[in-house]
Amino acid sequence: MAVAEPSTTGTVPFRGHETWYRVTGTLDPDAAQAPLVVLHGGPGAAHNYTLAMTSLAGDGRAVVHYDQLGCGRSTHLPDADPSFWTVELFVAELRAVVEHLGIAGRFHLLGQSWGGMLGPEVVLSDDSGILSLTICDSPASMPLWLQAANELRDELPADVQATLLAHEEAGTTDSQAYRDAEKVFYDRHVCRVVPNPPEVTASFDQIDDDPTVYHAMNGPSEFHVVGSLKEWSVVDRVDAIRVPTLVVAGAYDEAKPIVWQPFVDRIPDVRSHVFGESSHMPHVEEPDAFTEVVGSFLREHD
Repeated sequence: MAVAEPSTTGTVPFRGHETWYRVTGTLDPDAAQAPLVVLHGGPGAAHNYTLAMTSLAGDGRAVVHYDQLGCGRSTHLPDADPSFWTVELFVAELRAVVEHLGIAGRFHLLGQSWGGMLGPEVVLSDDSGILSLTICDSPASMPLWLQAANELRDELPADVQATLLAHEEAGTTDSQAYRDAEKVFYDRHVCRVVPNPPEVTASFDQIDDDPTVYHAMNGPSEFHVVGSLKEWSVVDRVDAIRVPTLVVAGAYDEAKPIVWQPFVDRIPDVRSHVFGESSHMPHVEEPDAFTEVVGSFLREHD
């Protein structure tokens, strides 16, 4: 996977901590093509696996990646109370980043997975300066996500399902046997490029090394959600999103259509696209098609 080198890296002071960022291209608030800010998933996966999105830089557009608080090169807080990790925290962090970089008045916002849950929350909190919103592989509610995950889990081989259930009931989801069973699901519905590219592996490793945020907000795995996001939903609020919105997903995505259909049904100015050969990471699995679809949408709304 070709990844452009950053032109700038740095940190943003945020509530007594530091948020690390990297910029591909030259930040110019007045450029013909407005900068794109990428919200990574997890929560807690760090930016690495989204680095293929640097392909959207060019012709004057800069792409901003950053590691959300608690992961990657930003401040880690392994002893923070689970209640510390809130949607509001990460909404405020995004605003701190764009203010620090001088682009708060004009930028595109793209969120992948958890980032695509955070993106609508950012827009609903304050949509000033946001030219467009792209939601990639994301649910409009976690109950819908769990419904889809359980449907896909029921399609796994019986022995894999039994292993998952046994370890979840025993509280041993950190065992290698659970990890091996989990990988069967991941190879089908998270990233179908196997072995995973280094950038993807790096993000999975980050969660393994410090699962604080992931465990607090999500839980031990993609389909065993017991964290603070368990009942999260934006379904009844998305009709208030007034920025042009693109919703994308993969045909084999753990984010099945049922989870993102409320975005398409209820956001006033919205379009959608399904990548036929992808699961949860079309930007990795079909990078050229992803760049064309998303890039075209961004150019339309500069």
